[in-house]
Amino acid sequence: MEQAPGNPQGPQDSQGLPGCYRHPDRQTGIRCTRCERPICPECMVSASVGFQCPECVRGGSGTGHAPAANQPRTVAGGTIASDPRLVTKVLIGINVAVFIAAQISDTLLDHLVLVGSWPPGPFAPQEGVAAGEWYRLVTSMFAHYEIWHIAFNMLSLWWLGGPLEAALGRSRYLALYFVSGLAGGAVAYVFADPHTSTLGASGAIYGLFGATAVLMRRLNYDMRPVIGLLVINLIFTFTWAGISWQAHIGGLVAGVVVGYAMVHAPRERRSLIQFGTCGLLLAVVIVMILVRTAQLT
Repeated sequence: MEQAPGNPQGPQDSQGLPGCYRHPDRQTGIRCTRCERPICPECMVSASVGFQCPECVRGGSGTGHAPAANQPRTVAGGTIASDPRLVTKVLIGINVAVFIAAQISDTLLDHLVLVGSWPPGPFAPQEGVAAGEWYRLVTSMFAHYEIWHIAFNMLSLWWLGGPLEAALGRSRYLALYFVSGLAGGAVAYVFADPHTSTLGASGAIYGLFGATAVLMRRLNYDMRPVIGLLVINLIFTFTWAGISWQAHIGGLVAGVVVGYAMVHAPRERRSLIQFGTCGLLLAVVIVMILVRTAQLT
């Protein structure tokens, strides 16, 4: 009796996209360049041409271990970590710690918000960043006051950040997070009312939204869930009072730009293009802050 060979293409979903041969529930448009089996971002190993699956890499080395030139890499070229959510957990921990400290101290947020003081009150536009306290661009990314605010942001960070960290690698993911957050703060500083206090991780979170959309497009995933969620969030951004749409849009645009550089950079100049794009955006942030500060002072 003959036995039909198994399907090397992997399980097919209802839309025609195959599932990863190691993780059948994950749809993917990427295949191993050796065995042509479908592989998801977690299983991709960067090769001289395209990506290979972990089994082909181990088999090609002859020793049971990947050779140095073919160490497992993420889709963006980062190192695959044993805990793919470590940075996300640390970021959430910092946000929660700052939130608890702000509930204990009545004056802590005065030194963390982007401009002015908290609770918002009369203050001169020349205070804060305009007075040279540029550190507020970073501290405001970790400052929250209302419980609903930090709860929503941390849930979004966990839902978006974990998969992105696994797909990009820790250093690239961290660069994306901070560049998006700084860009959101800079746009808020330039275009928002100079008498308005701004705080929260929303700029960085929207950067993760933008990068997630770019990554899903790169991997030929169904983008409808993330696009739908982004549209809902944008509706809240422009209709709910007290939300800094400037920070959201600034972070979103930066996330799309950085995300595109991360997943589309050619392999031979990957790091240069990826981190060069981050550096260019930071330069734009600095110019925006200098110009706005000159206007306020």
